[in-house]
Amino acid sequence: MSDWDFLHEMHDRGYSAEDIADAAAVGYAPWDEPYLSKEWIDAELEGQSPEDASSLKCKEQFRSREGFPYSVPKQLEILEDLVDCAQRHYRNTGRYLQVWGELGEIYGEIKFGLRRHGSHQAGSDGTIAGKLVEVKTISPEKSNDHVLVKRQGDFEQLLIVRIDKEFQFTGKLIDRSRLAEGEGKFLRVRLRDPDDRR
Repeated sequence: MSDWDFLHEMHDRGYSAEDIADAAAVGYAPWDEPYLSKEWIDAELEGQSPEDASSLKCKEQFRSREGFPYSVPKQLEILEDLVDCAQRHYRNTGRYLQVWGELGEIYGEIKFGLRRHGSHQAGSDGTIAGKLVEVKTISPEKSNDHVLVKRQGDFEQLLIVRIDKEFQFTGKLIDRSRLAEGEGKFLRVRLRDPDDRR
């Protein structure tokens, strides 16, 4: 089955041409429920104080693939420099510099102890305390209200990092068990149990 067969299935199920065009634009069928909703993400990040890149302190010494980074203080400095560059670029052009994923992963290294894999490793971005982690960064220019998370990934935890318009960071590590499995290519949100105080 091709990745686009769902468009034919939508036609067979009686969806309108407009609905099919919308599905083609986003790359998934409506029944896949492929998102972590903005409301869910907001609830997860509620109560966390945003942090400025220059105020971050490293959670612990860390090493990623092949012994990198060589210097944790240098990694902190690089994050500050990247944020400064992105801010200056925005003030100068009115456009955001597209470095969100890298900023989110460096923040994950510093704040959560993420040990990143080498480049282009499918399934997860690294590990935290021995568990495979997928990092999803939400930028201030994100216009839709959800984050896609592919089911096929071998990650055990999801690290959501939000960067706001002031380039302040918030993040939360979430166990994959909190995401409903169901059908389709993407995972859905499993809403927090009211008794869950985590």
